[in-house]
Amino acid sequence: MNDGTGLRTAIEQFIFREARLLDCRDYAAWEALWTDDAIYWIPGGDGDIDPEKSMSIIYDNRSRLGLRVRQLESGRRHAQNPPSRVVHVISNIEVLDDHGTEITAVASALTYESNLRGETLWASRNEYRIRRSEDGLRLVQKKVVLANSDKPIFTLAFLI
Repeated sequence: MNDGTGLRTAIEQFIFREARLLDCRDYAAWEALWTDDAIYWIPGGDGDIDPEKSMSIIYDNRSRLGLRVRQLESGRRHAQNPPSRVVHVISNIEVLDDHGTEITAVASALTYESNLRGETLWASRNEYRIRRSEDGLRLVQKKVVLANSDKPIFTLAFLI
């Protein structure tokens, strides 16, 4: 994974796997991708905010992320009963920085959600911080900047 092509392929495969686990609702395997210091963030507005000072749609640390997964797995999350059917389409993956132990990458995403309310398309620009570890690549931060975050957002009760 030292040359640029090998790193790019590894990062692409990691991001594609993360999306597949969400699509299949394999939340335990998805949660296992994350580090202990993880941040899962969906900012409000244009995404260029300080999450400690401005409202975010979601701003979860590792503990809160685990709680969100447990709620989805319980079957008692009313907004997800029955669960949404979701498909992530990921494209335009770029590796921006490789700082040795951490890699920064971005990707465009289109997430299709089908539920009792109807069908919704969620377009986003995703930013990833990925860490190399003894267990392979792990997700440190995922920032999902929704293209329509300047408009009213339907219930976002699934993991995007």
